[in-house]
Amino acid sequence: MSNRIGPEHGLSGDSWAGLCSRLGALTDQLRETQAAGSLRWRDLVRSPLSEEHVDQVSEVADQVRAYYAESAPGGRCKHMVVLGIGGSALGNIALQAALRPQTHNLTSCKFRPGPRLYVMDNVDPALVGDLMLQLERADPGLQHTMVNVISKSGETAETAAQFLIFRDWLRRHLGAERAGRHIVAITDSSQGTMRAIVDREGYLNLPVPDGVGGRFSVLSPVGLFSACMGELDIAHLLAGAADMDRQCSESDPHRNPAAQLAGMLIEFATNRGKPNHVMMPYSNSLYMLADWYRQLWAESLGKRIDLDGREVFAGATPIKALGTTDQHSQVQLYREGPNDKVIGFVEVERFAHDVTIPSGLGVEALSYLEGKTLGTLLNAEKRATEYALVESNRPNYTIRMPEISEYTVGQFLMLWQVATAYAGLLLHIDAYDQPAVETGKVATFGLMGRPGYEQWAEKVDKSLGG
Repeated sequence: MSNRIGPEHGLSGDSWAGLCSRLGALTDQLRETQAAGSLRWRDLVRSPLSEEHVDQVSEVADQVRAYYAESAPGGRCKHMVVLGIGGSALGNIALQAALRPQTHNLTSCKFRPGPRLYVMDNVDPALVGDLMLQLERADPGLQHTMVNVISKSGETAETAAQFLIFRDWLRRHLGAERAGRHIVAITDSSQGTMRAIVDREGYLNLPVPDGVGGRFSVLSPVGLFSACMGELDIAHLLAGAADMDRQCSESDPHRNPAAQLAGMLIEFATNRGKPNHVMMPYSNSLYMLADWYRQLWAESLGKRIDLDGREVFAGATPIKALGTTDQHSQVQLYREGPNDKVIGFVEVERFAHDVTIPSGLGVEALSYLEGKTLGTLLNAEKRATEYALVESNRPNYTIRMPEISEYTVGQFLMLWQVATAYAGLLLHIDAYDQPAVETGKVATFGLMGRPGYEQWAEKVDKSLGG
């Protein structure tokens, strides 16, 4: 606000009051849109859909566990490979990173809940090849390995290529019939290329809900299945999201955190010359949530055309940083470089494990640290950085988690999804399409020789040179 960072860079009480009036009207608009069935991603956390998905996901996970109990030495699925790109991958990565120890994949089967999780979110041949080699060494014969392919259509080039490779790999090691028992597909419930493959091959499968785009799908079976296999409490995750959804349905913007967040960020982006939005969690566990946020904010809001067909080039650039690491690599720029950013901190009040700094070294210059915890130091660093930014008239805000749990992560995910919906309305753009991404997809089809897309290869060569 202007009383903290000055009138040139902060919001005045009058401008905030005007913004609140507009946000109240947008809350009514969102409520009407959802009642008309056009916000299916928001229905994911409400009964009966949330209960239906928990039941479906739990049933398939139980079938997978039962199969490995009967067929694999030791009776466990030890390695789970998720194939996907964009929203099909980032949500899975974020949940795993936030809610499992950073050393999860290094921990032995005896002490680790669920399988090791590997999310193949790229087609980098070294990444894919190295993982296959590692799993062949760790699990000769691949008896303890499963593959979860996530694709609504089955035709996204990256996921399709991954699927063809890993399907063939399983068949070579396990035989054609048994290999199918090691694949679980998450795809459209009734149509598409992957649905046809699933029906032909008889894979266990779960639905990608109708009307739910990839970047809004983490609270559907797309994100819930790997979480359930990792023995996370998916019902608690959805309960936290539902709680936040109720808060973000409040008509009064002062009681609606998503409306506040979107209102301030879009005001700074469009009218205050601050279109760069940094998310800086002070927790390594939450760092991949910043990755998930980046796709949500960038792909939803970065639009050339608004709802009236006008060329507007809307959007804000999401940037991720990590406290305290990036105090030593980015904050110099954030404080003394262009004042074109809003910095969002994520603070954790209580860590699952904290470490006390020992006493006894006998060095006076370090005695102030003795007996304190690393959690105390980490949050002091955050508060000091917040102070330094305010002193430099740099706008910033803090989201506080009392702890990192399924419930609070569910709250965080829903907060940003609803904030994105508000931001789309404020910018008067369609927050749910991605036409620029589609252009890259069809150009890739042409370059890879897919029939019917030859003209795209010609366009690329003409534009870039043969």
